[in-house]
Amino acid sequence: MLKRTLVFSSPMQLSLRNAQLVASIKEAPNEQRTVPIEDIGMVMIENQMVSITMPLLNALVDGGVAVILCDAKGMPHAMMQNMDGNNLQGACLRNQIAVGEVMRKQLWKQIIESKIRNQAALLDKVHGTGDVLKPYYTNVKSGDVDNREGIAARMYFAQLFGDEFVRDRNLPGINSLLNYGYSVLRAATARALVSSGLTPSLGIFHHNRSNAFPLADDLMEPFRPFVDEAAYGLCERGIMDVTKEAKFDLISVLSSDTYYVKVTRPLQIGLSITMSSLAKCFAGEQKQLSLPMLK
Repeated sequence: MLKRTLVFSSPMQLSLRNAQLVASIKEAPNEQRTVPIEDIGMVMIENQMVSITMPLLNALVDGGVAVILCDAKGMPHAMMQNMDGNNLQGACLRNQIAVGEVMRKQLWKQIIESKIRNQAALLDKVHGTGDVLKPYYTNVKSGDVDNREGIAARMYFAQLFGDEFVRDRNLPGINSLLNYGYSVLRAATARALVSSGLTPSLGIFHHNRSNAFPLADDLMEPFRPFVDEAAYGLCERGIMDVTKEAKFDLISVLSSDTYYVKVTRPLQIGLSITMSSLAKCFAGEQKQLSLPMLK
């Protein structure tokens, strides 16, 4: 079932009643809206004046809801996630730890091939220039030892946003749109990993002592071009800052169509398909990941 994403950008009081999230305006506490916890996939708290009760927080994480807290600038900053989101988590953790280097390198190869193919598909869609990336996704080696990902990324962003564009998290404009969209995608990826019994802190490729979700950073890679497409659409409409309209479009990426071999699903469901296939790879039940295609 497609879960709802709730964003709270004005002062609110959030509480729990009868297994439902209750949202009331501080100035008018009698005006309330309710949403069943089971219908929610993500809650994003943007406004610094939102108050939330502990019973609601516990109900949200027990329901597998990713709770994202934003900083004073409205950018995703931290996430609360259930630490026991799947009854097979122990077995999955043992499988993750036991995965050998050869398997890790093969999985990373598949991830990078998929990412570059989707980047090429997006370039074809908006500029008709996807063929420039064909030499990169057709020649990815095990573990991407010659960094086809990085080389392709530089060419891809220049083709998509123009030669003057530089991907830098600290720069404004298009970069801020990408930062916001990627943060939302990362949270949704972490949620899907935990729901599949996987531990986000054990990465395939990404490893950093200060990174709590390296596996989410690994598995979100093929989904990034879906965010890029939304950011490009915003730029075409002259929206270069993280406005309310921009946030709506970037969060709506979770509902965009992703294509698999036999099915088409919203990206939010597609994440679960991919994470489930990863768990099966770790368990030795299959060797190929189910990865999304952008069309």
